Amino acid sequence: MNTLFKPYNLAGTELANRVVMAPMTRARALDDVPDEHTVTYYEQRASAGLIISEGIPISREGCGYLFNPGLYSDEQTEAWRRVTDAVHAKGGRIFAQLWHVGRVSHVSLQPGGAAPVSAVATVAARSNAYAWVEKDKPGPVQASIPRALSTAEVHRVSADFVSAARRAMDAGFDGIELHGANGYLFEQFLNGALNTRQDAYGGSIANRQRFLLETLDALAAEIGTARVGVRLSPFGRLFDMHPYAEETDTWLSLASALNERDLAYVHLSDQLTIGAEAIPKGFASEFRQAYRGTLIAAGGFTRELAEAVLEVGDLDLIAFGRPFIANPDLVERMQNDWPLAEGDRTTFYGINGSPTNGYTDYPAYREPVTS
Repeated sequence: MNTLFKPYNLAGTELANRVVMAPMTRARALDDVPDEHTVTYYEQRASAGLIISEGIPISREGCGYLFNPGLYSDEQTEAWRRVTDAVHAKGGRIFAQLWHVGRVSHVSLQPGGAAPVSAVATVAARSNAYAWVEKDKPGPVQASIPRALSTAEVHRVSADFVSAARRAMDAGFDGIELHGANGYLFEQFLNGALNTRQDAYGGSIANRQRFLLETLDALAAEIGTARVGVRLSPFGRLFDMHPYAEETDTWLSLASALNERDLAYVHLSDQLTIGAEAIPKGFASEFRQAYRGTLIAAGGFTRELAEAVLEVGDLDLIAFGRPFIANPDLVERMQNDWPLAEGDRTTFYGINGSPTNGYTDYPAYREPVTS
């Protein structure tokens, strides 16, 4: 046992352990630029074998939430360098999760107040962006009606991801994770119930996968396959995603296509722990048979469950999300069987009273002093 705390070679990047800090949006960057508190937050958690950053918008068009630090300006790139330097100084490794929300956005966030973009011009019903309710008042707002990207624009968005990946390398990240999960842009193309396009990016399973696979190939050509991972949420239902015919075939054929690409990893997100549908029983094993590379999963793991699946070989790395919020030293706590602190949900997102509240003010564990 204790496989969770053994080193792992991630496509040439040596990880100190198999604990991954999952990407978590925190909405703390008031100017969309990482600040000193961002640096502290990630530095405190650098004992994770791998940190995957919060979702980083690749462009202003890709933003769906206020106060998320991006990677589309020189100022942002330089600021992220301070984060990666701090993580590396602590012996950690960090990938940048590159993000485009697609239709889960609002006109108040878009350049010139334009409509958000998606695979098709269908609104994400009962889905909120975090945008401007009115001038100087942020809050949840129903996502705006999107417009469909033209074929040429699909290629342009892929190029935006490549540009952000190059900035990530310039900023010192060890690699990037393409965010293909949770109802955002790539899943809007993958989902057969939503994507009714008539061009090369709609219709058949292969066509619906084309945008994701072309973008991954472009990223790999730019920065190398060993620095590229991807996150998926099979059978995800967030942000008005619906079931569709050939859903299982869509995900398993995608697993096979990814297996041919020698990526750093595939990262699966099970949405059950955030109130959505769970991955169907038995599917994870089928996915593993189709994809034989490094496989990460996130979704309510405990240390005991993580150890069990690592021993069986179903997964190679285990991602923990919310436990890392209140436990910057989560690895040490699990390793020593120290109790875990509970996070205050009211401070998970945004600034609540002070920049550090619920962000960098959770202490590391201290063993009680006995007399």
